[in-house]
Amino acid sequence: MRDTRAYFDALYRASDDPYAVRSRWYEQRKRAVLLAALPAARYASAYEPGCGAAELTVELAARCDRVLASDFSAPALAAARRRTAHLPNVRVEAHALPRDWPRRAAFDLIVLSEIGYFLDAAAMCQVARCCADSLVPRGTLVACDWRADFRERALPTEAVHAALAALGLAPLVRHAEDDFLLQVWSRDARSVAQREGIR
Repeated sequence: MRDTRAYFDALYRASDDPYAVRSRWYEQRKRAVLLAALPAARYASAYEPGCGAAELTVELAARCDRVLASDFSAPALAAARRRTAHLPNVRVEAHALPRDWPRRAAFDLIVLSEIGYFLDAAAMCQVARCCADSLVPRGTLVACDWRADFRERALPTEAVHAALAALGLAPLVRHAEDDFLLQVWSRDARSVAQREGIR
């Protein structure tokens, strides 16, 4: 974990947006796909660990009454706080997972975006259990992850998603591309059309 933290600290010291999440079409499109995959128009309370530059956080804030965003890198946290300073419904905290998971909180939306593959298998299983413990009835869990290999990867994307699928939540969305895998699970197995009484 110390080496991973040093990696991210160096990245975010060099740039507020080291992955160009604000300017790359790939990143903009991926966020749009993720947001469109959410089965509800609005959520009361969301948790987004590993928020990085907080670009997704900003868009989640438009759909959620409250967003708790976190990261374990001090420079990333500084960037996230600057990016969300104008949003009164966003709180940014320092969390290293799984140790600092907010276990007393309950969320109806948990978004794990590009974070699980930095954890080893045991830590990822702990995070999955934390998701299950924190998700309210009818809550939604989202995972979105890069599929290509890279040096800092600790766990395959498929293993990350398998750990979450093993929780037994109803699978609502699986969107697979060469570049990324997005899955959505919920305690509410109804489709969006069923939730709205269309069928």
